[in-house]
Amino acid sequence: MKKIFLSLLMVIALSSITIFAQSKTKIEFSAKDINNKNITSEIFEDAELTMINIWGTFCGPCIKEMPDLAQLNKNNENKGFQIIGIVIDAVNRKGLPDSKQMDVAKKIVKQTGADFIHIVPDSKLLNGILQNVFAVPTTIFVDKNGNQVGEIYTGSRSLAEWQKIVDSLIK
Repeated sequence: MKKIFLSLLMVIALSSITIFAQSKTKIEFSAKDINNKNITSEIFEDAELTMINIWGTFCGPCIKEMPDLAQLNKNNENKGFQIIGIVIDAVNRKGLPDSKQMDVAKKIVKQTGADFIHIVPDSKLLNGILQNVFAVPTTIFVDKNGNQVGEIYTGSRSLAEWQKIVDSLIK
């Protein structure tokens, strides 16, 4: 019975991810970063390709890959590429910013050198792309208009693996 339940749960989760991946939704938001700076989806206009890395302060694999993401960002900044993080647990159960979690996120960013922008999700993100995120890290790529390109990646990757993916999307 337990195996059937787990199998059904996996099918539902994968179906949701597949539906999300096929929808190629345009990502729009107006939020703040962990330093309380206003950030909107217009930030996508700053690069041809943006990697959105959705992570949590509780997630070991998320934190472990952050130095590689920082290096990936630096290695590709002259190619029209940028990385933006979304700290999925920087809001409380009511969807409001959680200052304690933002402090934890700031410490992690400083320790890992991942000095790119890290967004605190707003209601558009929480009710949009984030409602379909079942695991972290989850990574989505978007074009300069905020439209998803490529597939959704769940799980962490090495610098070399991410570079290969970025190279395939920057043509």
